[in-house]
Amino acid sequence: MRASRREIMVFLLTVCTIVVIVGSLMYVIEGPRNGFTSIPASMYWAVVTLTTVGYGDVAPKTALGQTLASLVMILGYGIIAVPTGIVTAELATAARAGPISTRACRSCGAEGHDADARFCRRCGAPL
Repeated sequence: MRASRREIMVFLLTVCTIVVIVGSLMYVIEGPRNGFTSIPASMYWAVVTLTTVGYGDVAPKTALGQTLASLVMILGYGIIAVPTGIVTAELATAARAGPISTRACRSCGAEGHDADARFCRRCGAPL
């Protein structure tokens, strides 16, 4: 579970970094005359484009801007797929774990052993 949290945090940091970079690039490429009036407005466009919502209120007009937009759209599909894979892997791990017993070890007091365990998972003493 801790590894999944770390993966999710890295994923969110990566997405935020992508939004800042793409938003800044689009502001530089397109500029205010094409509707990208500020970097925060361009970052909004990047979020809308990455999430495949695409309101259409602002759209790139230059060839370079349209190319960047196309790459961002394709990247958006990948960004949707990554969390789906993390959640699926966690569900598969939980399904494989099997039932857990509430028996406590007499030596160390550890709980959470597998239902068919004969020895403690922490200290190795017989259960």
